[in-house]
Amino acid sequence: MTSIQTAEVVVTSPDRNFVTLRLTTEDGLVGLGDATLNGRELAVVAYLREHVLPLLIGRDAHRIEDTWQFLYRSAYWRRGPVTMAAIAAVDVALWDLKAQAAGMPLYQLLGGASRTGLLAYGHASGRDLPELFDSIRDHLDQGYQAIRVQIGVPGLTAVYGVAASPRAGGGRYDYEPAGRGAYPAEEDWDTRAYLRHLPAVFDAVRNEFGPELPLLHDAHHRLTPIQAARLGKALEPYDLFWLEDATPAENQQALRLVRQHTTTPLAIGEVFNTIWDYQELIREQLIDYVRSAVTHTGGITHLRRILDFAAQYQIKSGIHGPTDISPVGMAAALHLGLAIHNFGIQEYMKHGTRTDQVFHQTFTFTDGYLHPGDQPGLGVTLDTDQAGQYPYEQAYLPYNRLTDGTIHDW
Repeated sequence: MTSIQTAEVVVTSPDRNFVTLRLTTEDGLVGLGDATLNGRELAVVAYLREHVLPLLIGRDAHRIEDTWQFLYRSAYWRRGPVTMAAIAAVDVALWDLKAQAAGMPLYQLLGGASRTGLLAYGHASGRDLPELFDSIRDHLDQGYQAIRVQIGVPGLTAVYGVAASPRAGGGRYDYEPAGRGAYPAEEDWDTRAYLRHLPAVFDAVRNEFGPELPLLHDAHHRLTPIQAARLGKALEPYDLFWLEDATPAENQQALRLVRQHTTTPLAIGEVFNTIWDYQELIREQLIDYVRSAVTHTGGITHLRRILDFAAQYQIKSGIHGPTDISPVGMAAALHLGLAIHNFGIQEYMKHGTRTDQVFHQTFTFTDGYLHPGDQPGLGVTLDTDQAGQYPYEQAYLPYNRLTDGTIHDW
C-alpha cells in the first residue's frame, strides 16, 4: 500500500483560470489532475476541498478503480459536470502517480502505443474570408494538417469561435470566450443568416486550399434538428472531417433526424459527462466521433469505458482540447489517445507563455502530430511558485440573444 499523504487544490490564472489537484504520496511522488470547468471553476474547487479531499488522505494511491467507484457511488448524487470534473481530477492524479511509481509513461500502463503520433487539428478563424484565409495559412505554417474553420456572419457583432484578432500573438490562436468580469457578455445570433452564409465559406476555402485538407466546423449547439440536417446536407460537397455539436444532443433522438438527411460525419459530446449521455447515440450509431474531455468525463478510467463502447460501433475519439483544458488535462488526453485503437483526431490549441511557465510539459507537436512524451507519469509538473503569481479572476462564458431578445444557446 502506498497511501496519499497530502491533497491540495491549486487555482491559478496565468492566461485563464485553471484548477489543479495535487496529490502527494508517503514516498514523495506527486500526481496532478485537471479539474477546470470554464466559467464555473470555483464550484469544482469547493466540491474538491469541502467534500473529496478529506476522503483521500490515507487512501491507497494504487486503487484507482476502487477510488473511482467510491467517489461516484458514495455521493449518491451522481453525474453532472462539477461532480465528474472532481472525480476526473482524482482519477488522472492517481494514474499519474501509478505510472511514476512504475517508471513508465502513462500510455504504457494503458496498453502501450497504438500509433506513433496523434493527428491534431487547429482553430482557424476570421471575421471575413481574407482574415480566415490568413489564419488557415498561419496554422498550416505551424504544421497543422487539419483545420477547424469558424467565420463571422454578416450582420452579427460576435460569433462563437472567431478571435477578435486572429493574428495576435504572432499568429497563435488564443480565443478565450470566458470574459473576465462580473457579468457574462451578451452576443447576438441569427440562425438563418448563418445557414445562408456558411456553405459559401466552405466553397471558398476548398477553392483556395484544395480538396485534401481535412476541414472541421463547430455549430456549437445552436441549431434545431432540422436546421442541423439542412446544414449537414449543404456542406456535403465540401467533404468535412466532421460537423460538431450541430444540435443540442441532450435529446439523443434528435440525431436520428439529422442522420436521415446527411452523410456529413457528426461529432458530439463536449458537454457530456458520463457514458449514460452517449448510450443511445453510440448504440444506434447516430454519431461518428466522441467529443468528451478527460477533464469533464470522470477521467481516464471513465472516458476509456466510453471509447471502448464506441469502438464496437466504429465510432472514434475526438477528445475535447481547448485551452481551458489545462496542460495536465491535455497530457491525459494524449496518453489515452495514443493507447486506444479507435483514435480519430485530437483538438489542440497551444497554451500561452505564462501557462507554459506554470505547467512544465513534455508532450510535443511535430508536423501536425502530438505525442505525450516518455517521461514517467503524465509528463507534466506544476510550478507552484509561478502559479501563485496569477490569482483567480472571475470570468464567465458569453450568452446569446436572438433579434427579438430571446436567450438562445451560445
